[in-house]
Amino acid sequence: MKILTAEQIRELDKFTIENEPVSSFELMERAAEACYDLLPFEEFFWFGPTVYVCGKGNNGGDGLAMARLQSEEDPNVIVVIIEHAKEGSPDFAHNLYLLEEEEKVAIFRIKKIADFPKFESKALIVDAILGTGLSRPLEGLLADVVMHLNTLENQIVSVDMPTGLFADDNSGNNMETVIRARQTNTFHCPKMSLLMPDTGVYAGNLNVLDIGLMDKEMNPSGIYEYVQVEELRKLYRNRPKFSHKGTYGHALLIAGSKGKMGSTQLAALACLKSGAGLVTAHVPSCGLDIMQIGVKEAMCSVDSNSDFVIDLPNLKPFNAIGIGPGIGVEKDTANVLKRLIQDADARLVLDADALNILGENKTWLSFIPKGTILTPHPKEFERMAGKWETSLERLQMQIDFSKKYGVVVVLKGAHTSTTIPSGQVFFNSTGNAGMATAGSGDVLTGIILGLLAQGYSPEVAAVMGVFIHGEAGDYYILENAKESLIASDILENIGRAFAELAPI
Repeated sequence: MKILTAEQIRELDKFTIENEPVSSFELMERAAEACYDLLPFEEFFWFGPTVYVCGKGNNGGDGLAMARLQSEEDPNVIVVIIEHAKEGSPDFAHNLYLLEEEEKVAIFRIKKIADFPKFESKALIVDAILGTGLSRPLEGLLADVVMHLNTLENQIVSVDMPTGLFADDNSGNNMETVIRARQTNTFHCPKMSLLMPDTGVYAGNLNVLDIGLMDKEMNPSGIYEYVQVEELRKLYRNRPKFSHKGTYGHALLIAGSKGKMGSTQLAALACLKSGAGLVTAHVPSCGLDIMQIGVKEAMCSVDSNSDFVIDLPNLKPFNAIGIGPGIGVEKDTANVLKRLIQDADARLVLDADALNILGENKTWLSFIPKGTILTPHPKEFERMAGKWETSLERLQMQIDFSKKYGVVVVLKGAHTSTTIPSGQVFFNSTGNAGMATAGSGDVLTGIILGLLAQGYSPEVAAVMGVFIHGEAGDYYILENAKESLIASDILENIGRAFAELAPI
């Protein structure tokens, strides 16, 4: 799914209205119904009123339509209209007329913040003040309302965008006048600011709602994609009936050191569970028994050193190689990485301490084979690429890094961004905060390595691997708390995540 700018979304709305054809009011009804269906009443243990805080544009019209929908089955609805403009949009006015005609809902009109009504803390607030069209910081009454709402204990759900947040670049914004939502239900596609760490935090949990906008290519040269399961199903490879373990590749994992063999187990198991036909782990001799007992399906190559890796094994049998989890940054271990990037013909995945070694030896970056996958977290990326001021600046640095060195960069975090040498960026749609736990990255390395071993291209292996990793974590929290999630839980749900990709 292409990520569009606010202006492109407006163009797509207009195109749909003119060519479906559908009226702007009917399109607003679609948006309101889709958004209302996702109001998280049960999640918030909601027992109070729903308070719809509405501006006078089309975002406010969405809120009024939602209030009308709720009032048909539940009278416990309050509407607060912010009088920040003399006239409302035509669709706002029409929805207000319909709501007033039913005479079921209490409506407050606010001209100054002192008039804002008080309501109980268990009330759910729906933020329908402003949507994607904002391009300058809020002032006056609107700013006062947003800052007031942010002081309340109530949970807030934003319609399309948290009020005050720009859809694209927020470098000139006043973030004190941006709603801090618990959930944001956005229409058609995510907006860039909802995916960036320093601005997406204002959106809370993100839902992307299909409201039936027509399929017109608005951004053929756009570089930003939001990855969902439908796109990946087209790339998934079914396993032929008459195949064998040799069909699915032989992966080498160079990992582990004394006291850090758990990372090797996690990565090796993830590689196997992701479909690699054969997996060999090259480990220091202290890790042999641990691996042979803990990962029965993996073969082992034993280093001459007891505590950390100093040898590069024969690389000829392998078509995909991963290095980094738990290896440490000893000088002799660093030399193993240097020889690997100079000698390897197989596809590579570099993670963890392999990236820390590169951060200390930046001249080696130029020797990394084209198509290599790097999987840094933000601090590891900073060590290789330098510091940044904003998330958008970091994203541009990531794009430039991929182009300069011809590598795939998987920058881990919420909505993990994957950049490829062509300059395209793929944001992930799966995963949750429970996955911020030790060993989660080792599992991701193993998944990507397993896909590479099977012959997926580096770009597909990285994007698909990130999606599967996040989806496995999401399956766990369907029945468990995020706090209890550990890396082994991601491993156990890899099979369920793969099942999402299999042809229906």
